[in-house]
Amino acid sequence: MSGTDRFDVVVIGSGMGGLAAARALAQFGGQRVLVLEQHYTPGGMTHEFSRQGTYRFGTGLHYLSAASQPFLDFMTDGRAQFTRLPDDFDVLHFPGLDFAVPSSRDRFRDRLKEQFPAESAAIDRFFRSVPRAMGALTARNTLASFPAPVGALGLPVVERLFPSAYRTLWQEVSRSFRDPGLRAVVAARWGLYGPPPEESAFGYHASVPLTYFADGATHPVGGPAEISSLTLAAVRRRGVELRTRHRVHRIVVEGGRTRGVDVEDAATGHRYRIEASTVVSAAGARNTYALLPPGAAPGAESALSDLPDGPSTLMLFLGLDRTPAQFGLQGENHWFMPDLGGDGGFHQKPGDGTLYVSFGSLNNPAARSHTVEVLELVEPSLFARWRGTSEDHRPADYAQLKSTVTRRLLDRLDRQWPGFGATVTFSELATPLTFETYQNSRHGVFYGLPTTPGRLRTRLAGCHTPVPGLLLAGQDAWGTGVVGALAGGLMAAMAALRPSQTAAMWRTVGSGGRPSSRAARRSSRAARGAAPARQWQGYLRVGQVTRLTPTVNRIRLEPIDGGRLPFTFTAGQYLTLDLPVAVEPIERSYSVCSGPSDTHFVEIAVKREAQGLGSVFLHDDVKEGQALRLHGPYGQFTYDPRRDAGTGTLLLVAGGVGITPLMSVLEAAADVAHAGQVVLLAGYRTEEEILFRPELEALRARLPHLEVNTFVSRPGPGWQGPTGRIGRSVLAPYASDVSRVHLCGPGPMMQDVIGHLTAAGVPRSAIHVEAFTSSRSRTTRRERAHDIALAAEQAGVTSFAVDARAAGRQFTCVPGQSVLDGANAAQVPLPQSCDEGICGTCRVRVLSGSSETDTRGMFSAEEIEAGWRLACQTLPTSDLTIA
Repeated sequence: MSGTDRFDVVVIGSGMGGLAAARALAQFGGQRVLVLEQHYTPGGMTHEFSRQGTYRFGTGLHYLSAASQPFLDFMTDGRAQFTRLPDDFDVLHFPGLDFAVPSSRDRFRDRLKEQFPAESAAIDRFFRSVPRAMGALTARNTLASFPAPVGALGLPVVERLFPSAYRTLWQEVSRSFRDPGLRAVVAARWGLYGPPPEESAFGYHASVPLTYFADGATHPVGGPAEISSLTLAAVRRRGVELRTRHRVHRIVVEGGRTRGVDVEDAATGHRYRIEASTVVSAAGARNTYALLPPGAAPGAESALSDLPDGPSTLMLFLGLDRTPAQFGLQGENHWFMPDLGGDGGFHQKPGDGTLYVSFGSLNNPAARSHTVEVLELVEPSLFARWRGTSEDHRPADYAQLKSTVTRRLLDRLDRQWPGFGATVTFSELATPLTFETYQNSRHGVFYGLPTTPGRLRTRLAGCHTPVPGLLLAGQDAWGTGVVGALAGGLMAAMAALRPSQTAAMWRTVGSGGRPSSRAARRSSRAARGAAPARQWQGYLRVGQVTRLTPTVNRIRLEPIDGGRLPFTFTAGQYLTLDLPVAVEPIERSYSVCSGPSDTHFVEIAVKREAQGLGSVFLHDDVKEGQALRLHGPYGQFTYDPRRDAGTGTLLLVAGGVGITPLMSVLEAAADVAHAGQVVLLAGYRTEEEILFRPELEALRARLPHLEVNTFVSRPGPGWQGPTGRIGRSVLAPYASDVSRVHLCGPGPMMQDVIGHLTAAGVPRSAIHVEAFTSSRSRTTRRERAHDIALAAEQAGVTSFAVDARAAGRQFTCVPGQSVLDGANAAQVPLPQSCDEGICGTCRVRVLSGSSETDTRGMFSAEEIEAGWRLACQTLPTSDLTIA
């Protein structure tokens, strides 16, 4: 053991419970928090994995209750988006009996009465009992989150007042109903929290109808990993440090209280100690107590041994070559029960028990390929004989069992939906051994401590432990599933926070992570005094794809659930899209061509480039209804008619698809009935490439002084308009009266136009430029940076000095780093916006020294000769002086 780190709080496990505790303690307690994750992927059961470069699968989050959204809003800073499952979100299949569960408590009760009319009175009585059992569970969990004396007094009182919560689910439905079918329907979906009806406590089952009947069921747009990604970003914004592949070997207890943890870095084998006065474990109660030294928690081992293992799971991941909608599926979940008995088919041989089937790709509009996940809870002991073997060296009978179970499950699906098996192009079966490896749970148990009456009676299922300074978070601290684990994390945080801090935490959680009304008003006032556009990230749905020319598509993007856009923009700005062309998305930027007043949609125009991954995807693969992730708006190539109109001519010059942002400029001018002269000069190679003809004709009626001149450099025999390029003679007549120029197009064209305009006397400050590059500069810059860094290493050079005369500062750039990145790292202020060589904001003049650069058509030949460069594209190859 060598080395020691110090933190206020160490959190073991990066599942939703650990992250919730970490965030709350950092945000409301001002604590310095470290999260340790033994796996290489943080996020616990919200993470996803991919197969064949196409299919993405969730591991533990398949659907959520809409009622849980405030908790997830808190964890993601309100950035997560959700789509609703169909109204009948769970469909139950028994032998000879089907039942669709609606997202309404009253309609569920009425539908039960319709199907089982002889038991109408009993159904009413049962539904009256459900809130009491749910309340008992909440009371019990809350008391278990208080220090031992309070819990010891309160827990027996809860059981005396609410005995139904402590009965097994099967006992309760058997007391309530005579009809076996009704018992089976009401007891179904026990797989959402753990053991079968004969073993699970009714209090846990009561939470299912109450939770999902508030507002129905939802699925995260972008999949479970979107929740994980947004949560991790929000936690890091609060200063929480996260280390992956760091395994805790021991919780250090000295002097009767927690002092920290002993850790191993799995990547290096290095072992070290982290000192902390508080340790929060989201690794599960059994794992946590196993990390304590002998005698640190007297009686805990015995109490845990009294609780049986909960169920583990088989999970079959399927990739399909076509949509499951062809079988009449709309995204609802399907449950298949082998009989009406109280064991729920739990003791059937693997593959024949109760199945839960989820169609995540139907509920995730951002999904590019179709996937299905089939889950069956099983006894962990069925796989005990292979425990201890490595994944690559398990006996042949293990592979044979997996193959047999896979075939058995597919046959069951094919019987329900004939032809389903023929659509399956990929399958992979996870077993309890898989979850033991990746979830690090004892015997691959899926839900932590089993949700039995015994769990309700033990104090080990709660956030407090007998060891001062050690708290439990996650599923064993409150309840099962992702949201149950999240609640357990918040309860652990509450146990460590002062009362005033706890109150602030719950107020923030209750508001879904949004600021208080007073803070919101302050933010709103600040926004009104700033630029009108505000950056946003999230998903919009493709509402319409229109072919404008043989090589250009216009794509309309709309809010997922309709309504207004979640952001505003200024004419001339662009959006950056994350396009799912591979397992990892690629970023491409596209200018907005719609006007800022169109608040219910935003449009981009994309030219197909033969070698362009992004443009090819947006032409060949994107479908209406698909959700795309984007962020923005960005860019300083903007025009606000109320601020920028001026008294002279507004001159717009476009080359090819560079007209896209200028259409937004024209729309903005028309929205305010701009009375001044507006001139558009647009150049194309051929007549068939001319864009926005109908739109420009419509704009003439709204802009009485609009002049449009379209130039074709390779005219066909029928072309009657001007020909050639937009050169000096074309521009000269407008130069004397120009107050503002917006120029966008290919780099060489823009370089020439800038030169012609400045030669004609147009002030350089009046010329606004944007290179229409779709973010390709990043790849080129990375390649150049690699070559420069390699050459510098061979020459023994470790840094280049940059003297920024205008800022009166000096800073260094490591070889391969841009001037802008070096300035930002040294906190030397330089004008900037896009960091992609698109907007031209980061203009600097290189006075001396050598560099490699890409001007992206932002400067005339004379300006380039004078040393003007883009700081974001300039990579020093020697010491530089800039102004």
